[in-house]
Amino acid sequence: MITLVTAAGVAVGGSFTAGASAPDADEWSTSWTQSQQRSSGLSPETFQNRSVRVVTRLTQGGSALRVRLQNQFGTAPLVVNATTAGLSAGGAAVRPESLRTVTFGGSPTVSVPAGGEVWSDPVNLATSALDDLAVSFYLTNPTRMMLHDLAGRTNYFSAAGGGNTTADTSGTGFPDTHGWTYLVSAVDVLGPDVAGTVAGGTVVAYGSSVVDGVGADSCGAGCPPPAVFQRWTDTLAQRVVDELPADRQVAVVNEGIAGTTAAPACGAGGLDGVSRLDRDVLALHHVRAVIYYYGTNDLANGCSAETILAAYRDTFARLRAAGIKVFVTPITPRPGYTAEQNARRAVVNDFVRAGGNCSGTCDGVFDFDAVLRDPSNPNSIYPPYDSGDGVHANIAGQTAIARSIPLDRF
Repeated sequence: MITLVTAAGVAVGGSFTAGASAPDADEWSTSWTQSQQRSSGLSPETFQNRSVRVVTRLTQGGSALRVRLQNQFGTAPLVVNATTAGLSAGGAAVRPESLRTVTFGGSPTVSVPAGGEVWSDPVNLATSALDDLAVSFYLTNPTRMMLHDLAGRTNYFSAAGGGNTTADTSGTGFPDTHGWTYLVSAVDVLGPDVAGTVAGGTVVAYGSSVVDGVGADSCGAGCPPPAVFQRWTDTLAQRVVDELPADRQVAVVNEGIAGTTAAPACGAGGLDGVSRLDRDVLALHHVRAVIYYYGTNDLANGCSAETILAAYRDTFARLRAAGIKVFVTPITPRPGYTAEQNARRAVVNDFVRAGGNCSGTCDGVFDFDAVLRDPSNPNSIYPPYDSGDGVHANIAGQTAIARSIPLDRF
């Protein structure tokens, strides 16, 4: 049986409703995310009779999990014929005892229409904080998928025409590699490890390339190739695990998309912070707080401070109406800004810093600008933190951002 899912996420021909929470809504927390992005278009190749293995890092664990498959910007229904999940054993390998079949409304096959998404049935697999979870899926028919083009790690393909290798645990069934994330856009975990605690839940980092992790593979001239998981969100998640007690743990997920803007009028339609808020933040589960970084591309695209601030107020109001705390960072330096753009940046940043709460519209300020700017030239990044483009932080800068965030604010 193929489970058909509408663009609204409702299953047809089965009892499962995409996004429905079982056993109870407040027991699920989103533990990993990557947003789909239209700017990259569909996958550069067509997949047919081929499998894909995406490795996700869970920032908190639980007694069970579920997976979101998304076809947000696809142009045709997308049929997935088989899906598995299991704990990574390194590379493309999976720990054999952990491999589980993933179903949707009881069926191994699911059709996700253009503009749609589906959450899987609960998967009985216990996980721990910072576990790597491999999600594998098989596509029988010719398929082009949406993607996120900065996975921050290696993911895997079977050979062209290699068939259904989703049950392969050795990794040999996935000989080809890529640096993108296909189809899988979120993983939830079931408490009590997260949601069953006093604080619990999920913190969402939301914004453009500074959030997405551009620069996090840069460590300076002559240094060894950097390890993965050097984004400031990765270090923040590690800090939560290392520094907070068991009843204060929270998941930290990354919903950054490079090149995007705060305001719809300032960038590509559908990917700005206002337009994608529902699908990339509010559709997640047990979100407690958002760390918001937007505005740098709005300024670069010529938008006014008033336009940026209107988007800020709209976004903050919607988040707070949903009971979500909002922490905002002032816009960081960019060497290409004109004097007028820097003046607009100052207006926006003064608004954010006012009262320590965005003039009463947010819950607090995490000042990445103060962390990254050069003390001798406040319109530039401090050279030891510069990835080399003057805009994005290198590994040292990413670490400094993560270390600047007070964990007790969550």
